[in-house]
Amino acid sequence: MLTISQIASYAGVTVRAVRHYHAKQLLAEPERDHSGYRRYDAAAVVELVKIRTLADAGVPLSRVRELLAADDDEFAAAVEDIDRRLRGEIRERQRHRERIAKLAAGDSLALPPEAVAYLDRMRELGFRERLIEVERDSWILVSAQMPEAVADLMAIKHAQIENEVLRRLYLDIGELADCAPDDPRLPALADRVAAFIEAAAADAVGIEDEHPVSDELVALLDAAFLESFPCAPRLLDLLEDRGWTGWTNIRRKEDAT
Repeated sequence: MLTISQIASYAGVTVRAVRHYHAKQLLAEPERDHSGYRRYDAAAVVELVKIRTLADAGVPLSRVRELLAADDDEFAAAVEDIDRRLRGEIRERQRHRERIAKLAAGDSLALPPEAVAYLDRMRELGFRERLIEVERDSWILVSAQMPEAVADLMAIKHAQIENEVLRRLYLDIGELADCAPDDPRLPALADRVAAFIEAAAADAVGIEDEHPVSDELVALLDAAFLESFPCAPRLLDLLEDRGWTGWTNIRRKEDAT
């Protein structure tokens, strides 16, 4: 007859595991002998080894008793069912690994490949990382709300960033990202932004916007811009003085009223 420590050693488990199996009523708990110890026989060792083997194979403890009592056909059917469950868990864990890999990949998290390529191009062209981060977060918002439009919108963005005039303007906005609202360079920057908008608006006359952005998303993107750059509110005020309002959806001031 064996003590609880001895039966645990024979079966290759811990004493705590044996007690846990008692609590789950998987292993019968013997009466104490006259010395106050519980004594286990060979049958208990065999039963404990079976329990450990099933548990090590991934069988939930809630089903161990069922399998211990099953005949050959019932056992085979139960094992097949458990195997299906384990295969499903493996697929789910693989999906989790893929998500973790995206987390490690940085920009790839929650962004389609077109947007990631755009951010990579910004880095190649020397844009400040602060501006790239704001772009990334903005495109996460757009991708979540307008996933079907991202490819077309990113094609436009890629074309814009290759436009030397707009790129230089955008780079300069990035350089002023941390400037104070009273920075003397802001009025000249506002003049350049207004001039570019004026030219772009003239080119867009009669062209319908294929992917209009909702007012709610515009407000969210504008708020992100205002929160990201100390000079942003002042720059928008300067643009409004020049007849333009908004940022994500810039339009003539008279058209917005």
